[in-house]
Amino acid sequence: MEQKELISKIHSLRKEKNAIIMAHYYQIPEIQDIADYIGDSLALAQEAERATADIIVVCGVNFMGETAKILNPHKKILIPDANAGCSLADSCPSEKFKKFIKKHPNHTVVTYVNTTAAVKALSDITVTSTNAKKIIESLPFAEKIIFGPDKNLGDYINSQTGRQMVLWDGACHVHEQFSLEKLLKLKNQFSDAQIIAHPECKKPVLMVANFIGSTQALLNYSAKSDAKQFLVATESGILHQMQKLSPQKEFIPVPPDDSTCACNECNFMRMNTLEKLYNCLRTEQPEILLNEEIIEKAVKPIKRMLKMS
Repeated sequence: MEQKELISKIHSLRKEKNAIIMAHYYQIPEIQDIADYIGDSLALAQEAERATADIIVVCGVNFMGETAKILNPHKKILIPDANAGCSLADSCPSEKFKKFIKKHPNHTVVTYVNTTAAVKALSDITVTSTNAKKIIESLPFAEKIIFGPDKNLGDYINSQTGRQMVLWDGACHVHEQFSLEKLLKLKNQFSDAQIIAHPECKKPVLMVANFIGSTQALLNYSAKSDAKQFLVATESGILHQMQKLSPQKEFIPVPPDDSTCACNECNFMRMNTLEKLYNCLRTEQPEILLNEEIIEKAVKPIKRMLKMS
């Protein structure tokens, strides 16, 4: 089916079924352009909470669909590809994390939103890269905290807040792979470029960055900055929105360490396509299903995050 026809059919199905399409910034441009709402993890969670549609299609990865289901247990939540997982979420199996919590009693459990529903159900508060620093700083300084699963984000928050949170040893395969050596070579090539980086990156990359922030914060910064060139150390899907907001500026993706590719892409995010989105709306499958007990437990830390945000 031609792309134009696919898009037309998606529009028709969306209207017919009272469905909305939410897409993460790391989706392919074609999906970003057709979505009703586009944003980072926090924005999508906030939008899911206030959604009035009968069907919510989450174009992202599984944990994002689960978050939408937790916030909308009586709505039908769909994802284009059930196999679109998350390396960061996978790095924190709930049973192992449960044992980790038991080893550190009397700790407040703070988890990144990039986790499974089962891990959220073990948590006291969830956070995103947008609000993590703010939420941690709102807790008493002496409070003992477990932070998981991203060790790089946790280490960055510790450095920014003076905390000594106990960190789970997990990481995002995209942000973990950024190469400081390749970044510095690019900086030599584009000497006037600003380096902007996501806090999931390793510390050496963050140390040379001009600005560190969440996906949304990077987008906002690039739009407001007077700089004309940017070296972008996050998933390259965000470059589509950066270019749309600032067509006169140049955005150069920082490549991963072990690849000849010029950019760093999440293979899970890229599993979603227009054709899968169309079939998802047509068949109303794959559907996100969670048991009531998990939803009841997992909604509490998410609601706490949204209130504190």
